[in-house]
Amino acid sequence: MANPTKPTQNGFSYEKGLPHQENAVKSILAVFDGAEPKNDNVAKNPELTFLNATKYAQNIADIQKTHGIESRFSDNSNVIDISMETGTGKTYTYTKTMYDLHRIFGIFKFIVIVPTLSIKAGTKTFLQSTALKQHFLQDFTGDYSNAEIKLYEVNSQKSTKNKKDAHLNVISNFTTADDNKIIHVLLINAGMINSDAMKASSSQAYSLSFENYDTAFGGLSATRPFVIIDEPHKFKTANVTWGNIEQLNAQYILRFGATFNDNFHNLIYKLTALNAFNDNLVKGVQAFIEEVDSDTKATIELIDIVDGKEAVFQLLSKNDKPTFKLQKGGDLSVIHEAIDELIIDKMNKSTVVLSNGQELKRGSKINPFSYSETLQDKMIQRAIKEHFKLERELLTEYDYKIKPLTLFFIDDITGYRDGNKITGSLRDKFESWILAEAKERLITETNPFYKTYLEQTIQDVSLVHGGYFSKDNSDSDEKIEQEIYEILHDKQSLLSLTNPRRFIFSKWTLREGWDNPNVFQICKLRSSGSTTSKLQEVGRGLRLPVNEYMARVKDKQFYLNYFVDSSENDFVKELKNDINKDYEETPPTELTTELIEKIRKAYPDSSKRSITNLLADKNIIDDNDVFVSNSSYLELKNLFPDAFGGLQPNKIRSSTDEKHQRIPMREGKYEELKTLWEMINQKAILQYDIQSEDEFLALFLAYLAENKQKFQQTGIRTSVNRLSLNEDGLVTVNQIHGYDDDFTPFNTLTYREFLDKLSQKTYIKISTLHRAFWEMKAELNIEKFLNMNTVNKIKKGFNQFLLNQSFSKFQLGYHVIDNKIHPTKFTDEKGMPKPVFVSDLGVHEDNAHNTAKNYLFDKIFYDSSIEQKNIVDEIEYVIVFTKIPKNSIKIPVAGGGTYSPDFAYIVKTKKGDILNFVIEAKAVTAEDDLRKTENQKIKHAQKLFNQINKDVKVIFQTQFDTDKVQALIEQALY
Repeated sequence: MANPTKPTQNGFSYEKGLPHQENAVKSILAVFDGAEPKNDNVAKNPELTFLNATKYAQNIADIQKTHGIESRFSDNSNVIDISMETGTGKTYTYTKTMYDLHRIFGIFKFIVIVPTLSIKAGTKTFLQSTALKQHFLQDFTGDYSNAEIKLYEVNSQKSTKNKKDAHLNVISNFTTADDNKIIHVLLINAGMINSDAMKASSSQAYSLSFENYDTAFGGLSATRPFVIIDEPHKFKTANVTWGNIEQLNAQYILRFGATFNDNFHNLIYKLTALNAFNDNLVKGVQAFIEEVDSDTKATIELIDIVDGKEAVFQLLSKNDKPTFKLQKGGDLSVIHEAIDELIIDKMNKSTVVLSNGQELKRGSKINPFSYSETLQDKMIQRAIKEHFKLERELLTEYDYKIKPLTLFFIDDITGYRDGNKITGSLRDKFESWILAEAKERLITETNPFYKTYLEQTIQDVSLVHGGYFSKDNSDSDEKIEQEIYEILHDKQSLLSLTNPRRFIFSKWTLREGWDNPNVFQICKLRSSGSTTSKLQEVGRGLRLPVNEYMARVKDKQFYLNYFVDSSENDFVKELKNDINKDYEETPPTELTTELIEKIRKAYPDSSKRSITNLLADKNIIDDNDVFVSNSSYLELKNLFPDAFGGLQPNKIRSSTDEKHQRIPMREGKYEELKTLWEMINQKAILQYDIQSEDEFLALFLAYLAENKQKFQQTGIRTSVNRLSLNEDGLVTVNQIHGYDDDFTPFNTLTYREFLDKLSQKTYIKISTLHRAFWEMKAELNIEKFLNMNTVNKIKKGFNQFLLNQSFSKFQLGYHVIDNKIHPTKFTDEKGMPKPVFVSDLGVHEDNAHNTAKNYLFDKIFYDSSIEQKNIVDEIEYVIVFTKIPKNSIKIPVAGGGTYSPDFAYIVKTKKGDILNFVIEAKAVTAEDDLRKTENQKIKHAQKLFNQINKDVKVIFQTQFDTDKVQALIEQALY
């Protein structure tokens, strides 16, 4: 990673000329092409007038055509929509729009309307920052050389005294301001737009020269403002708020948001979630899903509310569906033991409100394990561990430091704020886990900076976290006020390496509009309290991070870790669907600057001229850069596939072919391979050389003794899923980690049920299992861990133990049996050769080289560089060779798994004999570098092929990174 220059100004270092932002601003300015500003009052915006009555509509149509947006004009509506995905810089974009409209047309009065107080706080901080002012001043000269933003913030007052006058003073100052060399911005939230003070007549008039208005709406509308709306989905046009916005009589309303619910007016720019991920403008996402045993799943459904006084719930479990009737104050823990203190706070005839703020309607369902203190503790602990792991990487492994933040969404505000007053509370447990993790890491830490960072954490753990909740707005506690100020207003201080605070708690107050670029983790405990899209939920952490110099870092693939419980098993699927929903877009009609930059990013050696010349030569564009046919855009994508094929590494498959494409064999080649192929496709049965049940018991006891420490906790497990892009450019889900080994006590089975299920899974006699647990009772009390997670864990662990101990603690052999061989990956039921799926031969494609003439296929697909080289290399005395498709040869190994080698060669010796040669290709330099599991599987293959070699000449060999196939074959021949 490059080492950036430290910025000269204080604050964030904003980048100029980012194509996705520049194109949005240019689209807005293009709307006003042909408009003339008319000035008639120094306190009013110039009025933009089109001399040609149809020019406004034509401009919008032209812009939509350029960006491939469905042509739609909203009946001379003054609303203009700019759709930009969360984390791509909407606030920066509309701020630059204000500066450019000021510079070009003299527009100097803007009203920015935001939905919530937290968004307003973040917007205020952004617009007033010194760094932003310095950033934009570089663009202005002449009459506008001192252009800057003067902010007017309309606030509600904590005290009702002189409340109306406070509104009047701010709005009056804005309406009467007449310095048109600076930009005047009135910042107001939805609640204040709807306040009585905006509508009421006042003795204090709003004066503009000789015009007087006695209401706030009247005074503001007279300025001919440009209105900017942030998060437009919060301002539905059928609601009261929109009606009040219309009273502002704006010249134009510019709506900037990621969500419009398809309710567009004049959409002129659309940067979708798929664009954002595809162009690496945001972090990737990987989800950690805490999953509860399949045998312990349960759902609680609210089936009725009787007269608004009694809530009727039904528990939907595996074997029963009992009902429960609860009144106000009733505790849902009586329904399911996993719930900890979830009280009915209030109810009416349609809604039940729980003590955590969650509202339930008839038919609402909740997962009781989501309200389990045990599960929440596990989620927080996992998030803490992942944070420290990530933190060490970002603070020590690069040329600059990046401070990561973790955001927790919680319901237990009392347990967090008043932690020291409640034994075992959320706050106390959190701080104890932080201390334990920091102390454990400090023992082995060698990096001087991070060692000091950990020592500061231990010195005063209360400083590492802070919170913001809606009730905090009325709190006068000085420490809490400092936390809130940092979280809402002072990103730079929060990201300072001298500030130990990096964990933030909130109850969904910090959602749309609030963000911090260095949020790397979001841990969502219990309900979000709403039905927002998954994309909106992760939006708080999608923005690319900044380093210690407050400069954006974009030369590395970052991921947002998102933690949810088992009630959201479909989280990743829903998020994927949110991202993919805009995939089917109308292709653009011309070669835009945005497309050229996209191509140049993927092909840095290409210039704008070389790209346009190539496209013109191939008759894809005309002299005006317009695509000449409906298929031209597809031809462009085919010419520059890397520009349209996906994200940075780990976000997309490298293969450019579709998953189910088949590749035919070279004619006649399979016949030369047939004997070897059928031989290695014979069924082999693995036989354990274990003489007695007592000998097997000793093995199982050895496994338990070796792994007893892992049985300290059991019950809940974590599935880690990462979003990637496939070859079609669509988001898919990859599970990058299975389930972890850290569990918490969770008994759901009787001892007898546990033994039955474990015996079925492991094929171990119940009597042997019982004897083993009885002998281990002093060291391992299995009665604490009677659940399906323990069953699955023992099965997996003992299988691995058997694999690792094979050939040392016991011997094994193979029995090859006559059986039906066909069909195979290469042949149909009749043994005739057939095409093979591309995905079975490798994830990468090589179009730059030719395959060796004796290779089974004429195209190169591979999984590693050593495989790629093997396919290209010509060896004179090799008759035919092939890469063995994935999972086609399944050699059984100890513990129940299977193994498949990589290559099969048919070699003709100098004597004219045929030698069958099977290779395992490993991209490591020596056997010592192999993982123990891989090494053991290779030993199994060697054992089988040694046995086959007694009847048919076959050699099995492992090829390491520095080995050449030719040398290995020659060594075997001579």
